[in-house]
Amino acid sequence: MTAFQNPDKYPHQTGWRAYQEYLRRNQLRVRRTRLNRIGKRQIVGGMALLVAVVVIAGLVLWPDEEEKTCPPASAVAPAAKSTETIQRPPLIQKSDVHVFLGDTRLMNLVAQPVEVSFDHRPFLVHTTLNLDLQQYLIKKMDRVNSRYIGIVAMHPDTGRLLTMAGFNKIDPDRDPCLMADYPAASLFKIVTAAAAIEEKGYTARTRLKFNGYKHTLYKRQLTDKTNRYTNKISFRDSFAQSVNPVFGKIGALYLDQRALQTYGEAFAFNRKVGFELPWPMSHLEVGQDSYRRAEIASGFNRQTKISPLHGAVIASAIVNDGNPVEPTLVDRIDDPAGQVVYRSRPRFLPSVVSPQTADVLDQLMAATITSGTARKPFRGYSRNKVLSRLKLGGKTGSIYNRRHDARFDWFVGYAEEKKGSEKIVVSVMVAHEKYIGTRASQYGRMVIERHFKDYFTKKDQTEKEAYHARL
Repeated sequence: MTAFQNPDKYPHQTGWRAYQEYLRRNQLRVRRTRLNRIGKRQIVGGMALLVAVVVIAGLVLWPDEEEKTCPPASAVAPAAKSTETIQRPPLIQKSDVHVFLGDTRLMNLVAQPVEVSFDHRPFLVHTTLNLDLQQYLIKKMDRVNSRYIGIVAMHPDTGRLLTMAGFNKIDPDRDPCLMADYPAASLFKIVTAAAAIEEKGYTARTRLKFNGYKHTLYKRQLTDKTNRYTNKISFRDSFAQSVNPVFGKIGALYLDQRALQTYGEAFAFNRKVGFELPWPMSHLEVGQDSYRRAEIASGFNRQTKISPLHGAVIASAIVNDGNPVEPTLVDRIDDPAGQVVYRSRPRFLPSVVSPQTADVLDQLMAATITSGTARKPFRGYSRNKVLSRLKLGGKTGSIYNRRHDARFDWFVGYAEEKKGSEKIVVSVMVAHEKYIGTRASQYGRMVIERHFKDYFTKKDQTEKEAYHARL
């Protein structure tokens, strides 16, 4: 019997929100009960539990896990000898980790592993973070001119977070990297571009027209009329320069409500994405009004909201040929006996676009760095010892809040090694106050340059040692 069917247990007049709260609390209660039982089994189950878990894992758990994860390397390895020790599979699922962590704070972590008490016993939580990189960024944060700062860096091939650094002047206990309270602004042009490529066959060279200024969006700009004041521009340049009337016309005239909503949700708007900490959904609502669609398609609105962590997931789809990765912060959790009770595994969301579309998006985002809105922050990249060895791409966005006392500033991008396999995605949001301090794209460059400086130093040293060893 559901709560609605039992009015004594849950009065109908308390409404839908209260019902959702009831379901949430009931779910947490079930998960806590499950985890408590897990703790007891570890103590009293002994070898019987080990055998049972191995059998169940072989018959039930592993096929379900592999449907959502990439194949483990061991899948192609030779069969293990019968004398080798059988490893016990993890007992805690990713969806349970946030219950296990409770109120443990992992924002701006300075040391690990982190000790967490559960069922009156100490567990050790090992994260995926690069604490040296994270501390570097924390020291670089402009706290004087900023209301919020959220900086996320992630390996797109595994979802492992390298940094999740934040500053929240209003509520220091809330992690701005996870808050889905910020207008997406022109970041949504990535979604619109993906829809236009797949639905309308756009390429980077497709010629488009617009009237008026690049960064305004008036109704008179949303027509197909051509006159002597009409400007012509390629799709690549309109994306790189973030031309609002071009993307407004795409939303108002060429893409319908279904297309924008469908592609937005494919890129994880209005969807729960697995993570080890509570992570609110990003919000998107596309109406039938043509001007409303123009606002959404160009990012010229404050209702489409997103979190910095979600920005990294969007960038991962372009780098991964259309397959966004599920982010992960916790590498593993050890029980008091040193047994691993949770270990993260790469998981991917359903494909959002084809590899061919991802390639066109890659061209658009590369142009943002070379000749678009991120050109100044990345000035001199081709002569830089680190950046010159990388393939770069990005998208910027900015919009004021309703009170005009904070300006949301975005950079979402990626960096890939030209001669190698190392790559990261970056998502940065800064809410500037009275004065514009360090911009989001500047933080983005800091992340990329610092990470790859350390990476290339180690790589070059390894190659040098290998070379001398061969002599």
